[in-house]
Amino acid sequence: MSEVCRFAPSTTGPAHLGTLAAALLCWLDARSRGARLVLRLEDLDPDRCRPEFARAIEEDLAWLGLDFDERVEQHARRAHHEAAMDRLEALGALYPCSATREEVRAIGRRAPDGGFAYDNRARGRALPPGGWRASVEPIRARLPDGVFRPLDEGGLDLSQEPALAMGDPVVRRRDGAFSYQLAVVVDDGAAGVTRVVRGRDIAPSTATQAALQALLGLPAPVYRHHLLLLEERGGKLAKTHGAARGAALARSAPALTGALACCVGLRERPDPCTPAELLREFDWSRVATADRVVSLRDGSLTLTASGP
Repeated sequence: MSEVCRFAPSTTGPAHLGTLAAALLCWLDARSRGARLVLRLEDLDPDRCRPEFARAIEEDLAWLGLDFDERVEQHARRAHHEAAMDRLEALGALYPCSATREEVRAIGRRAPDGGFAYDNRARGRALPPGGWRASVEPIRARLPDGVFRPLDEGGLDLSQEPALAMGDPVVRRRDGAFSYQLAVVVDDGAAGVTRVVRGRDIAPSTATQAALQALLGLPAPVYRHHLLLLEERGGKLAKTHGAARGAALARSAPALTGALACCVGLRERPDPCTPAELLREFDWSRVATADRVVSLRDGSLTLTASGP
């Protein structure tokens, strides 16, 4: 069976340097293996996602020299997400819960992702007549109890009892939007995704996704969670740190590719290069494992230090 990989950026803002570093590593992994590569634009959040952000992300990926075999807009897959909800309802795995973020925070139990764990307080509640579609409350999925052990190729321990460590996830929000946790497993399953390459900030969610895969009868991909690029003031590079091709950094795509390659450990010097040139020598053993702190000063992207 041929391998399938995917790159799935959120369209809540333009691409930032962390986005492009993740895209580059995903592209190199897929192309080095002869795998099919899907670009999935994750655009389910009606409050934050914008078509102009999606267009800008696609333009930046093409500008950098990254190509894809298929393009998917996640919002267009709503019927598939509804079918998954129907399946979960038939299994008796859905229940309404109106607990707010403030109420969950007040429980005071930290989750592995740094947030707060939900205590499954509403597990005993039934859906209203008419099922999940008739509920005006958020809907959660009752996860199976027990430990899940997704496989991470880089050796990261993803073992977790998600029902306890994270709590049952929201799968449909109050505003009717389906959640990331539901959509990601449904869409990965539909695309036949066998490999997921993404930043390690998502690693704590992997066991929850494995539990939903088990409920829905979907196969589990192999994962590889890679390093993050960190901002000097703390935290990972994010959309709040600006678009990737700001005037100072957009000197040329090879210049930025070379800088990114240096920052993730693929090259010792930030000499200009193309993704195709990196592909000829790509191996995960050359990619740094520790997070890297980078500087955006003086119109250039510079590796400052390894993270903790």
